Amino acid sequence: MGAAADLVLVGDVYTVDAVRSWAEAVAVRGDRIVAVGTEEHVREVVGSATEVVRAPFIGPGFQDSHIHAAFGARNLLNVNLDDLGTKQEYLDRIRAFAAANPSLAWIVGGGWYNPVFASEGGPRRQDLDAIVPDRPVFLMNSDVHAAWVNSTALERAGISSATPDPFDGFYVRDADGSPTGCLQEGTAYAFLSGVVERPDVARWTGCLRVAQRHLHALGITGWQDAWVEPDLLRAYRALDDAGELRARVVTSLWWDRHRGIEQVEDLVDQRGWGTGGNVDANTVKIMLDGCPETCTGSMLAPYEGEYGDRNGCGLRFVETEPLRAAVTELDRLGFQVHQHALGDRAIREALDALEAARRANGHNDARHHVAHLQFPDPADVPRLRELGVIANVQPYWAAPDPMIEEMTKPRVGERAARLYPIADLVRSGAVLAFGSDWPVSTPNPWLEIEVAVTRQVPGLPGAGVLDATQRIDLATALAAFTRGSTYLDHDDEAGSIQVGKRADLVCADRNPFAGPVDEIGRTVATMTMASGRVVHEA
Repeated sequence: MGAAADLVLVGDVYTVDAVRSWAEAVAVRGDRIVAVGTEEHVREVVGSATEVVRAPFIGPGFQDSHIHAAFGARNLLNVNLDDLGTKQEYLDRIRAFAAANPSLAWIVGGGWYNPVFASEGGPRRQDLDAIVPDRPVFLMNSDVHAAWVNSTALERAGISSATPDPFDGFYVRDADGSPTGCLQEGTAYAFLSGVVERPDVARWTGCLRVAQRHLHALGITGWQDAWVEPDLLRAYRALDDAGELRARVVTSLWWDRHRGIEQVEDLVDQRGWGTGGNVDANTVKIMLDGCPETCTGSMLAPYEGEYGDRNGCGLRFVETEPLRAAVTELDRLGFQVHQHALGDRAIREALDALEAARRANGHNDARHHVAHLQFPDPADVPRLRELGVIANVQPYWAAPDPMIEEMTKPRVGERAARLYPIADLVRSGAVLAFGSDWPVSTPNPWLEIEVAVTRQVPGLPGAGVLDATQRIDLATALAAFTRGSTYLDHDDEAGSIQVGKRADLVCADRNPFAGPVDEIGRTVATMTMASGRVVHEA
């Protein structure tokens, strides 16, 4: 026997290797997997000091391909509304938080759900004024495309009925033009970056500590942060330099749609000082559109009825030629390009830009990806495979929840028949990676995987199915959250349980393959290992 293993895990080991094989045990020494196989085979590396742990299920650690870790933690540390379901519950929590934190200059947070306010045309400032009249309030919604603010916040920003809408968003207004307190798309982002009190590097670092603990407890050992500006990148660097960052993180540097190609120089600089250790700053995020439930997703044809009369085909955040020039230059410089696109027009323009980059620069291993892919036109589905573009999908959204049923479907009509065609993407041969977009939705991979397999709202089977033909099997879904996401993140040393790979592992309290598919989401991580170190233990 060679050197003994530090730890041996025994149970149903799902390796997620190329043939999706099973094993009975996996041995770890240092930060590496040193043996995989039967208990008898792995016993050869068990020494007197080897710890042996038994678990019902053992798999590779999850990687989240699209998440906002610091923003999710910031909500947890402030006003978090995503576990509530009524306006009164929202107001009660906001009031209680403000009362408990009288010294805070701003009340911030998020997680309110669009359908809660559908009958009112969105949330209103007067409701916030009644409970927090003396301080500004800023609360992002659950999909992070809109914000709810009070009158004090609007006054702080100088926003009134005379304030024009920008090209990339709008103020929801009453009949007399007065802003209601609901900011959509670019108005919300500009408010967040230019008016709201900004966290400094120390605060962002604290948020990342909270996020890492939260994500490790779910079995997540790495992620791609989908919106990283310089101070947040500095916080990642500070955490890693202090030896506290256990996860592997790819940071998607933010493309400012109010600037042009000249910002590439700044992004090259950020990549230079931001990359090292567990942080990879070689990705740039470009946001192309909003979301169809508010008619801000960029569509090839107008929205239906009154929505189309008012909103047309939605919003385009980056015009065609500037987008192609940006993607081509970023590709030439070796960046990975991460494009947000929900509407079919946005998805087509994202793929067109990547095709232009391929023509100009040739093929490479950048592993570009398009995130969300809510409404790809059927003609564009095979293009991901053809162009070598990864489908970065958030599976939790592929269910008939109130956002889909009450807001999206009425706005898109017959096009709703092609919402989130995950199985079509798999059948086309595209590489599939899964992410949560937390805090937009739960970061729990098991819940997300359950939706990918059932296309139902977890715990609500009576709510129906969102196109059963687009279901995928559990093995494919698990691979998307492990092998697919690690491929997207250029992390070829993780994603499967094989000898020589990094020991990023998760143990669970049940084998999800052994029970009903509508119970997959009940699975709980009992232990998480990152680089051979236990980072979570229930």
